[in-house]
Amino acid sequence: MGVTVAVADASVQDGQGLSAVVEQVVHVWLMVRAPIVAPLLQLAVNVCLVMITMLFVDRMFMCGVLIVVKLLGRSSPHKTYKWEPMNDNDDDLELGNSSSYPMVLVQIPMYNEREVYQLSIQAACALSWPADRIVIQVLDDSTDPFIRELVQMEVQRWSSKGINIRYEIRGNRNGYKAGALRQGMRQHYVDKCDYVAIFDADFQPDPEFLHRSIPFLVHNPELALVQARWKFVNGEECLMTKLQEVSLNYHFSVEQRVESAAYGFFGFNGTAGVWRIQAMNEAGGWNDRTTVEDMDLAVRASMCGWKFVYLHDLECKSELPSTLKAYRFQQHRWSCGPASLFRKVFPQILKNKKVKLWKKIHMLYAFFFVRKVLAHIVTFVFYCLVIPATVLVPEVDLPFWGAIYVPSIITISTAFSTPKSLHLLVFWVLFENVMSLHRTKATFIGLFDLGRVNEWIVTEKLGSILKYKMSSKLSGKRSLFRLMNNMVIKGWQLGDRLNMWELWTAAFLFFCAVYDFYSQGKNHFFIYLFCQSVAFFLMGMGYCGTFVPS
Repeated sequence: MGVTVAVADASVQDGQGLSAVVEQVVHVWLMVRAPIVAPLLQLAVNVCLVMITMLFVDRMFMCGVLIVVKLLGRSSPHKTYKWEPMNDNDDDLELGNSSSYPMVLVQIPMYNEREVYQLSIQAACALSWPADRIVIQVLDDSTDPFIRELVQMEVQRWSSKGINIRYEIRGNRNGYKAGALRQGMRQHYVDKCDYVAIFDADFQPDPEFLHRSIPFLVHNPELALVQARWKFVNGEECLMTKLQEVSLNYHFSVEQRVESAAYGFFGFNGTAGVWRIQAMNEAGGWNDRTTVEDMDLAVRASMCGWKFVYLHDLECKSELPSTLKAYRFQQHRWSCGPASLFRKVFPQILKNKKVKLWKKIHMLYAFFFVRKVLAHIVTFVFYCLVIPATVLVPEVDLPFWGAIYVPSIITISTAFSTPKSLHLLVFWVLFENVMSLHRTKATFIGLFDLGRVNEWIVTEKLGSILKYKMSSKLSGKRSLFRLMNNMVIKGWQLGDRLNMWELWTAAFLFFCAVYDFYSQGKNHFFIYLFCQSVAFFLMGMGYCGTFVPS
């Protein structure tokens, strides 16, 4: 009996001790909150408000330019640039008279693309162009001998049908995709080519792709690049691909169109585009100093005085990454690379004498700083750190326009590019805020040249063009099937799926939400904070995208 009483007394003492510690922590917090924490947090709020205003002004400017361009009838490149179809005389082609057609090289870089290699090669071989005026080049960097053999057999199969297709391999992967493309351009038969079309392994151009793009380069000697729009074959596969489609549709429908019409410059998307080889050579060819070799080449070509044109009505089928792991790797590369490139080309752009001042301002301020650096940082820092922290420090003044109105307008302007997904707007905001964590990390890595600055991991493709059709037979059972894949087939192997950065952020947001709810905060941010914490938690646990059996 005495032992029981002693244990009870010890428990009471422990409870009192813990309570005393908590009271002491709260006391210290109340002492430093107003004089120290509040001014620092207010400074962070003000800086974020400046950044979000810069982002808002850039967004409104692009939307305004797009409206003006449409009103002036310049939205179609066919009205701005000279365009005439190539020789349509079929009799001449049948007689072998194809000299009026330029020589075109088609490059397909790939790396262990077991699921999609056949699709890309088949689409390239089906391009409508005189057979003696086209060379298809498969640049295979595959490290898996079995996949390499499959690709080589596919090339031989098309070669036996009379297609001028070449299979090129390297002894190493130096420079990754840029290295493969550079090596491909060094082949002797490339000297006879005037233009080069580039398609990643999951892209399927329509047969008329060259007929619709090449004439712009033929009849407009100032043009270096024709960029097509991406069309997504698996946009309806899962919620994650639907949300990706919203962001990318805005990029193509607004950003690319405005930059093409107003500046004649935009970042090459790395695929579904046709380059003038002369312009590539003048710009110095492919460079592997960053993970965005496509953007690097575009910037250098623009500094040489070349112009680009974007064809919104020319679509090229492609596949969105449908697993969270693949998407994270892709976003790291797409965020780290531009930040690293910005740091490296900044002085070159300033010193360049071929580019006009207004174009320099656009490239350095709007294209790089606002859209490639500031947009990623402010999204995470403001919406996932600063705003949640303000509920803990009521002395901080957070204007409603900066926290609600301006972000809402930016969000709505993005969503209008994909009307069919307007009902997913809330999910898109939560998803983008979670992904901004990785984009922010990658941006700082690129800006300050940290460890993973040149990390290149090829985005995994699942061949959804075929698999999606097969899975559609499951109809209403698809969601249940994916859940079973995740829970049963993967055997709850959480070690491979846990993302600790997301989980820690989820815990912070949840704590702020609970505090705001019980303290009855003036702005009622707890509704947003609860939803955002759930989004971080679910993605931190790996519950996002398509679940693939191991």
